[in-house]
This record gives sequence, structure tokens and C-alpha cells, in this order.
Amino acid sequence: MVTTPEWVQDAIFYQVFPDRFARSSRNPNAHLPFEPWDSPPTVHGFKGGDLYGVLERLEYLQDLGVTAIYFNPIFASASNHRYHTYDYYKVDPLLGGDEAFRLLLAQAHQRGMRIVLDGVFNHASRGFWQFHHVLETGGASPYRDWFHFDPDRLSGKKPWGAYPDPQAMEAIKRYGSLKGIGYQAWWDLPALPKFNTATPAVREFLFGVAEHWIKVGIDGWRLDVPAEIDDDSFWQEFRRRVKTLNPEAYLVGEIWQEAHRWLQGDQFDGVMNYLISAAALSFFGGSNLDPQVVQPAWEIARRLRPGMSAEEFAAETERLLHLYAPEIVRSQLNLLDSHDTARFLTCVRGDRDALKLAWLYLLTLPGAPCIFYGDEIGLQGGHDPACRQAFPWDESRWDQELRSYLKAAISLRKAHPALRRGTFERVAAADGMVAYRRQLGEESLLMVLNAASGPRRLEVQQEAAVPQVLFGQVQSLEVAEGRVGVTAPARSGVVIG
Repeated sequence: MVTTPEWVQDAIFYQVFPDRFARSSRNPNAHLPFEPWDSPPTVHGFKGGDLYGVLERLEYLQDLGVTAIYFNPIFASASNHRYHTYDYYKVDPLLGGDEAFRLLLAQAHQRGMRIVLDGVFNHASRGFWQFHHVLETGGASPYRDWFHFDPDRLSGKKPWGAYPDPQAMEAIKRYGSLKGIGYQAWWDLPALPKFNTATPAVREFLFGVAEHWIKVGIDGWRLDVPAEIDDDSFWQEFRRRVKTLNPEAYLVGEIWQEAHRWLQGDQFDGVMNYLISAAALSFFGGSNLDPQVVQPAWEIARRLRPGMSAEEFAAETERLLHLYAPEIVRSQLNLLDSHDTARFLTCVRGDRDALKLAWLYLLTLPGAPCIFYGDEIGLQGGHDPACRQAFPWDESRWDQELRSYLKAAISLRKAHPALRRGTFERVAAADGMVAYRRQLGEESLLMVLNAASGPRRLEVQQEAAVPQVLFGQVQSLEVAEGRVGVTAPARSGVVIG
């Protein structure tokens, strides 16, 4: 039997990149020489955002309608994105340390908000203690089986290349990191030594990390590149350990493609649904879609279908909603963009109507919607690092109309259980317009999404005596003999109940 956390189906997620969301003077390290907050983001630079800053903005997030926060990594690391973990049991001091996180967790829970952390369990960093131990002592280290090492380096016949010079980098390109610098690195990136998860001690260490933070009180794990741990038994045991402590903990994997292997009920509850991202970009982006901006996120780029018709979009939506068991579909993390992609608004050349249509689509589908920080106020940015800019807290710089639209769409989802747990039925798709119905019990809602450059009319059977426009605007709404005719303005979405 497939079981997923009940709360996820009702959640509104917001993704926070901690170094870029908000600074606080409460952080003991706030005095350090960080980059100017409003300067363009750089690959290695730190802006000084911290968890106290997030704590102080919980009211802002709650006002938007957010009920769950997914954090990019927060553990001690020598990188601004913190995917280079060197201590899995400590929150990075630059983020305020353990005290800041415990305060944030407590305050979030008091507000009824959930916290999901990023779990980076495929690789560590050069500063990770057990890896460092082997670099210092070679084959004599009791941690020599924790990573994949070249025997010649372990025996001292060749020097390590943990900080490779140009010659060593060329060797990596020719032979791979194992022979080039002495250890297997994720995607041959020297800063990211890959764990040997076949070693029992490594498995126990990683399971212990997962258990520790669940005991602290987090509500789930977003699992970084879990397909790179090509071992179902690892993730099955991971799930068992976590769910034993908290059956309602959410496990969501970063899988960019179809994920049947991991969504059988024995590993993850859902995945980051980049398939939805590709469909939304393809249809709502229309003539404004810029495939070159999307390209670095190649898993999305290869699924783009510029000029996608309404019929194709409706068919793709139906396909995606039937890929997995209904419980799994309702637990997908549906998103438009993230720290690993260009921002949606940039991908569509600043087309605000495309973003609003995509938001309404996201918020009226089965699955938990996830908003990337700053999208709600119109932030733009290409691929990393441009998509990871600092949040501008000067409200004069916000697109208030965009934020109001998203807030209203979130309120709509919260107000109608059919949008979170109801059935999905395709109603129509033609000439740039898609319509579908969500139904739960006696509640039935009709979504009309018009991506065309002009008004479009739809006529459908309607059982309600007096249909009401719940969201958006219509040019006309006509009722006669059990049928309702809706004319939606160009580039707009309407919800009728």
C-alpha cells in the first residue's frame, strides 16, 4: 500500500536559498565582510543571508500563504550554496549556527509551518573529516573505505590532487577524477568526493544524520541527486529509518526525469516535478519562450516543445497526472524554477502573463506547489549564479501586482479542497485554451487557461444553477439549459465554481 504524508497535499512550499534571502543583525557573524547585498551574485561570493533573517521574515511568508519551507543546504560548508558539506551535525556558523535553526524551527512550527531540509548524501567535501583523514594518512586511515580512492595514492606512490593544478585538471578530463587526482568525485568535480555507500559504516553515518535532524524536529528531507546512489536498498533503509521516527516526514527526491523506480511506496513520497516545469514553459511561454536561457538546465531543455499547442499541453498534463499512484501524484513537489534553473520570468523574456498563467496552473493541479524565493515579486535571473540573487527587501522594487496575484491564487487553493485532493478531468483544449475540472464530493471547479493572444470562448455542461467566478475575470458568462458559456480574456486564467 502506498502511503504519503497527508499534510503535503495541503502544503504551499517556498524554496529558500539561505545566503540570499535575508540578513539579520542577530547573527553573531553579521559583521563579517560579505559582498554588498544588492551587488550581482557571484559563483563563490557570500551575501550573508542567515536563518535569523528567515525567522524575522516568517510573517511575510505566512502573509503570502506559505505553509512549508524547503531550504537549500544549511550545514557547515565552505561554499555559498552549501552542497560541499564538511559537518552534517552542525548548522553553518555563517547562517547563525544551531541556535538560529532551533529558534527558526520552533517559531515556524508555532505558526503551523513545516521545515524540509536539503540532504546531500551522495558526496561530501574536501573538508569532511573522514576524507581529510585519508588525505593525511593514506592507506593507514580507518576511513579509507568511505570514499573511492586510487590504490596508488593510498600507498603513497602518487600524490593526492585534491586542489588540482592545470595539469591535474587536464588529467581529470582525460582519465576521470579517480586516476586524475586520486579519488572519485561527483561529476569529476574535485571539491565533491563521492561517498562509497557500499561501506556499512558510511551507510550508518548517513542514516544517523537523517535520524538526528528528524529527532531535532524537521518535517522531511529533499534528497540531492539521489539517483547517483544507485542502490534501492540504501533508499529503502533510509525511508524506514526516517519514517520509524516520524511517519509523516516528507521524502522528496531530486529526480528530473520520470521516477517510477523511486516512487513505488518504498523509497520517496515524491520528486521535484521538473516535468511540469517543462510543460508550463513550453505552453505558457508561447512566442516569448527563450530556449537558450533554459538550455543549461538540460533535463528541462531537452523536454521543451516551443510552440506547444493547447491539445499537446493538455495531453502532457494528463500523462503526468497518471504516471504514478494517486497518492504519489498528490505528493509531487510541483515547481516552475529553482536554484538549478534560470527563473521562469527570465525564460519567457519577462512575460508576466505567462508567469501568472503558470502559477494558476500550478496551484490548481494535484501536488504541492513550490515557489522559488523572489519569484513572487518579479525577480529575474538566468542560470546559476544569476538565479540566486539577494532578495530586495525594499518594497519599492517589488512587482506588487504579481505578488497580489500569487497571494490570491494561493488563497484560492487553500479555500477549495477540490484543488488539493479532488479528481482531475480534462474538459477542452483548442486554439490556445485549456480547460479542466477538479471535483471532490459536491464541489466542482472549472479552470479555464487562455494562453492565446485574443479572447477565447468555451461552452460546457454545468450542473450548478448559478455558476460563480471564483478567480480571475471573464468577458462574459452565460447560463442556459444546463450549459455555461465562458469567454476568457487573452492571456488570462479563470476559475468558475
